[in-house]
Amino acid sequence: MDHPRRPATEAEANALASGIRLRIIRLTYAEALTNKELAQRLGRDPATVLHHVRKLVETGFLAPQPPRRGKRGAKEIPYLSTGLSWSLEGAGLHEKVGEAMLEAYLGEIAEVPPSELRQTRLVMRLKPEERAEFETRFQDLLEEFRARSAPGGEQLAVYFATYPSR
Repeated sequence: MDHPRRPATEAEANALASGIRLRIIRLTYAEALTNKELAQRLGRDPATVLHHVRKLVETGFLAPQPPRRGKRGAKEIPYLSTGLSWSLEGAGLHEKVGEAMLEAYLGEIAEVPPSELRQTRLVMRLKPEERAEFETRFQDLLEEFRARSAPGGEQLAVYFATYPSR
């Protein structure tokens, strides 16, 4: 399967090297949220979240949506993920984003009731070329199902990692 990916710029890699920014991207994947709504969902100060939102807008990961009126009549700007993060790759990106991905995953998983979490662990013995094939095929599977994403479907998060088992 051909992936329409491109290397991440330094600014893009830096923007993604934050667990909170990755969580903001995920929270706004299917639903446009305001800075206030994001701060509430993340349990963070709105000013801190706004700093991260601005960085994500500046680098193209979030797009402001048409303003709306809040409960008290104030103008609020909702933000929606552009999906850009899925189209980026590169060694520099993986080096900078790896720890942030784990931080985002742990933050998200802490909010999931254990009865709703499906997880597994497996140790394999693969030659380097088999590992490369496994990772490529898994990435292709993720891409196939991402392309099938449709409004109204259940939103699921996937976290996948390969690492040497010592």
